[in-house]
Amino acid sequence: MPAVSASPSVVERNERLRFLLITIAAVASMLLTASLGFWQLRRADQKLAYQAQLDARAALPALDGASLLQPMGEAERASLQHRQVVLRGEWLPEYTVYLDNRQMQARPGFYVLTPLRLVGMAGESAPGQPQTVLVQRGWAPRNFEDRLALPNVQTPAGTVQIQGRVAGQPARLFELQTSAASSGVSRIRQNLDTDGYAQETGQALAALTVVQTGPASEGLLRDWPVVGSGVEKHYGYAFQWFGLCSLIAILYVWFQIVRRVLRRRRHAGTAAR
Repeated sequence: MPAVSASPSVVERNERLRFLLITIAAVASMLLTASLGFWQLRRADQKLAYQAQLDARAALPALDGASLLQPMGEAERASLQHRQVVLRGEWLPEYTVYLDNRQMQARPGFYVLTPLRLVGMAGESAPGQPQTVLVQRGWAPRNFEDRLALPNVQTPAGTVQIQGRVAGQPARLFELQTSAASSGVSRIRQNLDTDGYAQETGQALAALTVVQTGPASEGLLRDWPVVGSGVEKHYGYAFQWFGLCSLIAILYVWFQIVRRVLRRRRHAGTAAR
């Protein structure tokens, strides 16, 4: 028996259905990729606004130590971060800790942290009110021949005055969970929990820390990473999403419109001959 071929109406209906499905998929893909591109641009705008806020804070007059010792909520602490500050006090070198695996100028070493007991505060402090600020003093290289050796850091005695910027808690690195019995036993540590550190040292610490700025001194570098907005990353992602959206549009136009028109013209020319 001769094979039964599909009628032209069935073929045309299948073609229209295929065209419709491809069109829906292409439009959905373009909408998705375009929306992701615009979302990255919005993220970049948010980062730029935040960077402008940080720059404005940094341009404000420097705070004094008393500003860090007052009781404050989460919003107040956030509003003080990245402000310039001048502290006057005495180092407590016996409580110095060394945060391991920190880098500066592409070299591994320690971030050196020492509490500074402020002096010259006007008025009498209330019982239990913090009088000590934890200062991230700078970076020192480590001795790879003796990993337990501490770097040679000089800590001036007597009253000192330092400049810095207000910061939150020291940045944390990933570490395996340690037992409570072993935490805080070494001056070399992976991370520092300030609440536990305050209990360990018996010092009432301010809720915020200070990153000391200025030229290298006392065996410490202070080439701290620049706080940046990171908008270039979002612009790059947006370019990729918009590029993918454009590619989908070009492929759709070529395969579903241009090639159809060319095929019909070819068929029309063949039929005319």
